[in-house]
Amino acid sequence: MNNKKIMLVVGAGQISMAIARRIGYDYKIILGDKNIDNANKITEIMRAAGFDIEPFNMDLSSRTSIKSFINEGLKYGDIYALVNGAGLSPSQANINAILKVDLYGTAVLMEEVGKVIKQGGAGVVISSQSGFRMPALTQEQDKKLAKTPTDELLNLDFLQEENIEDTLKAYQISKRCNEKRVMNEAVKWGKKGARINDIAPGIIVTPLALDEFNGKNGDFYKKMFSKAPAGRPGTADEVANVAELLMSNKGSFISGSTFLIDGGATADYYYG
Repeated sequence: MNNKKIMLVVGAGQISMAIARRIGYDYKIILGDKNIDNANKITEIMRAAGFDIEPFNMDLSSRTSIKSFINEGLKYGDIYALVNGAGLSPSQANINAILKVDLYGTAVLMEEVGKVIKQGGAGVVISSQSGFRMPALTQEQDKKLAKTPTDELLNLDFLQEENIEDTLKAYQISKRCNEKRVMNEAVKWGKKGARINDIAPGIIVTPLALDEFNGKNGDFYKKMFSKAPAGRPGTADEVANVAELLMSNKGSFISGSTFLIDGGATADYYYG
């Protein structure tokens, strides 16, 4: 084992890669994805650009798989950084799968990495503007999303399939949970001298977004960004700009926060 600083990156997508390229030059990167072909492709691109990176086949919906992924990182050194860019969109999966990956899996990942994160470490979770678009939950529901033990999360009454009307609502409540869970985890990570934050992007041009543009909600998404003050979708590098601040010493007083980066689309949704 050497003593490199380790960055765990979950989700071999454009946003994860943009963040890893921006801040991962000083780390050994372990890149986890359920689709190992995707992880291998991103690994090839990043190795060719001089990064030290290993692909790893992992399933974010499984605690066992998450722990194997973390242990893979620990073989090489201490864990100082986490980037979670994995998730399923409303057009890609059913209600249960979205809750299992986007809500439960993300909560377990933060919890397990929080057990080993080193002092001075930082994490960022990619959620979505969708978490801002659903009606407010009760204070009690928010608290349950934040603090319920991870293995009991999917048993919450308001997360049962009969109480969630469609995959979009499952996605929205998953992203709301990410934001609340980051706040709860920030308290625990803080005791170890580490920080964790959340970024809620709007429409960022990625393969996932293109699935949505071409899916049943395509017209809705195109209208959303055309009406937004920015008048366009965003890029993965613009998300990486925010992540770079949050993961660096310049963000040392920021923890437990969610940063909305959506070109003003949420502002337009409520007040446009």
